[in-house]
Amino acid sequence: MADAILYGVARTIIVSLGSSTLQQVGSIWGFEDDLEKMSNTVSTIQAVLGDAEEQQGSNHQVKNWLMKLREAVFDADDLLSEFSTHVLRQNVMGGGKMTKKVRVFFSSSNQLAFGFKMARKIKAMRERLNDIAKDRNNFQLVERPLGTAVVTRKRDQTHSFVREEDVIGREEDRKAIIGQLLDFDVEENVSFISIVGIGGLGKTTLVQYIYNDEKVKAYFELQMWVCVSNDFDVKTIVERIITSATGKKPENLDMDQLQIELRDKLSQKKYLLVLDDVWNEDKEIWCNLKTLLLDGSKGSKVVITTRSNLVADITGTMQYFLKGLSKDQSWSLLKQMAFEKKQDTINPNFEAIGRDIVEKCCGVPLAIKAIGRVLYNKRTESEWSYIKDKELKNVIKLKDDIFPVLKLSYDHLPPHLKCCFAYCSLFPKDYLIEKLTLIRLWIAQGFIQSQEENLQLEDIANEYFEDLLWRSFFQVVEEDNGMFMNFKMHDLIHDLAQSISSIECTLVNSNAKHVNEKVRHMSFPFYNDSFFGENLNSLVKANKIRTFILTSHKWNDPVEVDESTLRKLISAFGYIRALDLHGLKIKTLPNIIGKLMHLKYLDLSKNDIEVLPGSITRLVNLHTLKLQYCEKLKELPIDIQKLVSLKHLDIKSCYNLTHMPYGVGQLTSLQTLSLFVVSKDPIGSSKRCGGLAELNKLNDLRGEIEITDLELVKDAISETKAANLKEKQHLSDLSLRWNSRLDDVINAGDDENLLDGLQPPQNLKYLFVLLYGGVRFSIWLSSLTKLTELYIHCCNKCQHLPPLYQLPSLRKISLWEMQSLEYISDLDITNEVSASSLTTFFPSLESLTLVACPNLKGWWKRDIVDNGDATIMTSTSSSWSHQYHQHMSLPSFPCLSDLNITYCSKLTSMPPFPYLEKLLDLIGVSGKALQQTMAMKMNTAGASSLSSSIPPLSKLRKLRLSEMLDKEPLPEEWLQNLTSLEELNILRCSTSLSQILRHLTSLKELSIVDCEEVDLFSDADDDGTKFQHVKCLQSLSFSNISKLESLPAYLQSVTTLQKLSIYNCPSLMTLPEWIGNLTSLQYLEIEVCPNLTSLPEGMHRLTSLQFLRINNCPHLKQRCQKEIGEDWTKIAHVPKYSIW
Repeated sequence: MADAILYGVARTIIVSLGSSTLQQVGSIWGFEDDLEKMSNTVSTIQAVLGDAEEQQGSNHQVKNWLMKLREAVFDADDLLSEFSTHVLRQNVMGGGKMTKKVRVFFSSSNQLAFGFKMARKIKAMRERLNDIAKDRNNFQLVERPLGTAVVTRKRDQTHSFVREEDVIGREEDRKAIIGQLLDFDVEENVSFISIVGIGGLGKTTLVQYIYNDEKVKAYFELQMWVCVSNDFDVKTIVERIITSATGKKPENLDMDQLQIELRDKLSQKKYLLVLDDVWNEDKEIWCNLKTLLLDGSKGSKVVITTRSNLVADITGTMQYFLKGLSKDQSWSLLKQMAFEKKQDTINPNFEAIGRDIVEKCCGVPLAIKAIGRVLYNKRTESEWSYIKDKELKNVIKLKDDIFPVLKLSYDHLPPHLKCCFAYCSLFPKDYLIEKLTLIRLWIAQGFIQSQEENLQLEDIANEYFEDLLWRSFFQVVEEDNGMFMNFKMHDLIHDLAQSISSIECTLVNSNAKHVNEKVRHMSFPFYNDSFFGENLNSLVKANKIRTFILTSHKWNDPVEVDESTLRKLISAFGYIRALDLHGLKIKTLPNIIGKLMHLKYLDLSKNDIEVLPGSITRLVNLHTLKLQYCEKLKELPIDIQKLVSLKHLDIKSCYNLTHMPYGVGQLTSLQTLSLFVVSKDPIGSSKRCGGLAELNKLNDLRGEIEITDLELVKDAISETKAANLKEKQHLSDLSLRWNSRLDDVINAGDDENLLDGLQPPQNLKYLFVLLYGGVRFSIWLSSLTKLTELYIHCCNKCQHLPPLYQLPSLRKISLWEMQSLEYISDLDITNEVSASSLTTFFPSLESLTLVACPNLKGWWKRDIVDNGDATIMTSTSSSWSHQYHQHMSLPSFPCLSDLNITYCSKLTSMPPFPYLEKLLDLIGVSGKALQQTMAMKMNTAGASSLSSSIPPLSKLRKLRLSEMLDKEPLPEEWLQNLTSLEELNILRCSTSLSQILRHLTSLKELSIVDCEEVDLFSDADDDGTKFQHVKCLQSLSFSNISKLESLPAYLQSVTTLQKLSIYNCPSLMTLPEWIGNLTSLQYLEIEVCPNLTSLPEGMHRLTSLQFLRINNCPHLKQRCQKEIGEDWTKIAHVPKYSIW
C-alpha cells in the first residue's frame, strides 16, 4: 500500500515543475522542455498509482516497479527542492528582486557551474522517470481520475462527526452496567468489572457515556480514567491514575513512593477507576497492580475494557460481554452517517441495499460509521449496489475482524486525503494529536497544495482534516473553536494507517538498531537520555528521512542529548522537512542547522537555548519555527527577515526575550506570532530593535498574540496607529501586559492613549489585560460582539468599565485586584434597565469572578431609579436579613451559573443572579450583595416576576461562604430556596447547623471550618425526629470549632452519613453512644482532639466502617493500642486504621 504518501510527493513535484521560478530559470538554461516533459510523465505515473497499489499484493513485478518508482520520485522532489532553494537564497541575498535579476544572476561567473550541473541533473532525472513510466505498460495499469475536491456534496456542518452522546442502541447496556456500578451489596470493597468485545464495538464510547452519567458522578467520590493500551507497565499506570485523581503528574517518585501516594488517594474514597483498552494477559503483572487498588471504600469499582476474554478472566470479578448492534440499530446508525441530517424519508430501495450492507458489518459501529461515510458521497442506487455487490463481495463474515471494511473506507478516500491519513501512523496509539501540529506537518511534507493564490494552505489542510474527521478516521477528544483541537485515532484505524504506510513511516522504539535505511518518516514514542547516543550509528544510516518527530509525552519530563550527538544527527539528515527537537535540554543549537536546505518545520520548544545561531536564517524554506517555553531565550535572529517562507513563529512564554528584531514586520506571510515584546532600547538602535510598527503589515496574523512590556512604548498614539491591530481580522486571542510600576510613575493618560490605540479586530474572542494604569477603559471594548472571555487583572487605577451587558457572546468575565474600581458599568441604572428591555442583559454570561476589588460598591454608577411611584435603590441596612423591596424588574443574569465574589468588602448591590447552578463562592463580602437576588420571584422563562413561585437559587448545587462580613447566619427564609444544594462549605462565618439540615434537603457534603459563631445546639433536645427527612447527607466535617463539646443529638437520624471528620476541636470530650446509629458510616477521622478521653460502645455497631484515622488524640492513642488498649475491642472490626 505504498501509493498514499508517494501520491503526495508526486503532487508536490507537479506543482514545483509548474512554478514561475523554475519555468523562468528553465527557459534561461534551455531545459524548459525537460521540465514540461517531466511534469507530464509524473502526472501519468500518478494516475496509475491507485491501480498499482491494488495489484502489488498479487503481482511481485508491480511491487518492484513501485519500489523503483518510489526512490525516483523522492529523488526528483529533492532535486527540484534543492534547485528552488538555491534560487530562493539568491533572491533573498538580492533583496527580493528576483524577477529583474534572475537572468543576471545566472549569467554571473560563480553560478555558471551550478547552472550547468542542475541542467544535467534535470535531464537525467527526466530520463529516469520516463524509463519507469514506460515500464508501466508491461502491467496494463489503468489510469484513474485523481479528483481534487475535498467533498463536493454539501453537508450539515453541525454534523461533521458523531458526538459521544449520540450513542445508538446502547441504552440497555448502559442501564445494565450502571446497575453493576451502583450495586453496593457486594462482598469486596473494590469490585472489578470487565467489559469485553471485539474492536470497534464502541466499548470506550459506552464507558465514557456511563462515566459522565449524573447518577454515576453523584455516587462516586472520586473518578479516574486511564488509557492503558499495549504498554502494561505498572509504574506508568500508577502514575497515570495519580495524575487523573489529582490533576498533577507525580514528579521523580520511585515505585515505593508511588504506591504509598496511590493507596493514600484511594483509601479515603469510594472511587471509580476506568482502565481502558487493556491487553495484558500476564496474571502476575495484573496482580501487582490490583493489590494497589484494594484500599478504596465499600462500593468502589474498577472497570476494564478489553477485546480479550483471557484479560477478562484475569481481571474481572464480573464480566459484561458487549454485543454488536441489532439490524435495526445498525440501519439507524448507517442512516445517520450516510444521509443528510434533515432528510426525513429514505427511498425504500436505498434502505434495502443499506440493510444488506450493514449485515456485512455485524453490528460493529466503527465499521458502520466508516462505510456510511463512503455511501454519503454515493447518490444513486447503482452506486450503492456497486459497493454492496462488487466491493463488499470479498469481505467475509466479520466475526472478530472488521479490517476489510475499514480498508474499503480508506480505498474510497480521494488521493490527497490518503497521504494525509497515512502520515498519521507516525503518532503512537492513544496519542493525543494536536490538530495545528498535524496540519503544519502535512504542509511541511508538501501534501497540501493550492492552485489559487488567495487560498491559505492552512485553510485547505483544515478542510482535509475536517473531512477525515467527518469520515470517522479521527475522534475528537478536546474541542475548541477554529483550529484548536486535540484528537485521537481509534486503535483499529491506527492499525489501518500503519499497514498502509509501513514502507514510508516507522515508530522507532526498541527496534532502533534495525531501522530500515530507506524509511522516510521517523517518530520516537520512547526514548531516554542515552537513547539517541546509543542508536546513533543506526539512525544516521537513514539519511534520506523527511520527518523526525518526538511523540513520547515527555513535555514535562525532558531528556538530555549531548551536543556531539545532536550535531551528528543534524548532519545526517540533509533531506529532512520536519525536525522536532523539543524538550532535549539543548543549550546550543549547532550552526550546521543552516545546511538543512529543505527544512520547513522546526520545533525547538522547551529547551535551554539563549541565542539561536545566525545560520538559521539560511533556512529560506522554513514554514514553522516553534520556540514555546524556551524560557532562557534572549533574542531572535537579527536577520529574521531572511526567513521569507516563515508563517508560524511560536514564541509562547519566551518571557526572557528583550525585544523583537527589526525586520520581523517584513515577514508579511506570518500567521502565528504568539508573543511581541516591546523593547526598552530605542527603535533601530545597535540591537536593531523593532517597535510596534513591525506589526503594521502583518495582517494575516491569526490565533493568539500577547504584547508585553507595554509601559516601554515611547509614543503611544503614533506607535499604536502603526501597529494597526484592528485590521488583523483573523486574530482571536489578545493579551496586553504592562509590568508592575509605582503609582507615581504611572501616567494614566499615556496608558489610556495606548489602550485606545491597541483596538483589536471585531472578531476577537479572548481578551486579557494586565497591570494597565488608566483610569478609564477603552470604549472599543463595548463593540467586541464576538468576545467570549474577558480578563482584566491588577489594573489598580481603573474606576469603571464601558457597557458590556449587550455583548451577545460573552461567557466569562474575570476582574482581579482592581483597587480603584467603584462600579462595573459607567452607565446609570436607568440607562441600562431601559436598554436591557430591548436586548437581553448579558445573554450568554456563564461565569463571573470579582476578586480583591475593595472599593467596588455596585454594578452601576448610579443605582437609583425614579419611575413615578416605583423606586429601586440599594438597601443600606446593616443586616443581610433585611428584605430588599423591589417595585420594578431589575435586569438579571439569565445564564450565569458560576459566581465568585472575593474580598469586595464594600459591595452591597448586584444585578440578580437567580439561575446559578454550578457554584456561588462568597469570601470576605457582605450578604447584601445577595439581597436583590433573594428578593426575586421568577418564572420559568427567566424574567423576573412577582406572580411566580419558583424561588431564586433553587438550582444551585455548590455554595462556599467564607469570612462573611455579616454577623448573622443566612436567613432561614433564604435557606429554604436552596433545594438543589449538594455541597456547602462554611469558613469563619456565623451559621446554624440545625437550620442547614432542616432546609437543605439535597445536601450531600457539609464542611464547617473555624466558625466561632456556630450554633450547633438550637435543637439540642431533639432526638433526631425533626431531621428524619435528611436522606442525602454523605459527608460532614467539623474543623477548628473550639466550642464543640459534643455532637448534637439530632445528627443520629442522618443515617446516610458515610464520612465524618472532626479536626482540632479541643473542647470535645466524648462521642455519643448513638454514633452507632450511623450505619452507613465508612470513614471516621478524629484529629487534634486532645480532651477526647474514650470511644463509645456504640462503635461496635458501625459495621460499614472501613477506615478509622485517629491523630494527635493522646488519650485515644493509648486506649486504642492494638490488642491491649481499653478501646481496642470497639474498633477491632475496622479493616483499615491509622492511629498516631
